[in-house]
Amino acid sequence: MTKGDVVRLISDKTGIVREDIQVIIDSFFETVKESMRDGHHIEIRGFGTMKMRERKATTARNPKTGEKVDIPARIVPTFKFSKNFRDEVTKEI
Repeated sequence: MTKGDVVRLISDKTGIVREDIQVIIDSFFETVKESMRDGHHIEIRGFGTMKMRERKATTARNPKTGEKVDIPARIVPTFKFSKNFRDEVTKEI
């Protein structure tokens, strides 16, 4: 499912024009990006939590050459689904 599919489904359910739904979804994503860039975590109850986490520096290996490669510490975005969401999605599997 793509963002366009989500826009179409929400528009069909609510009767709101697709262009307006597109603006709302784009604004939501931009707000999430800006908030995470500023170091805030985002919690949407019943859905999940987005936050920035630090990954430690490590040494990896190039599988082609076997050469060791140093990977520096870095900050990465993470997402964790809420327990309620996981339970709902896996209930019928």
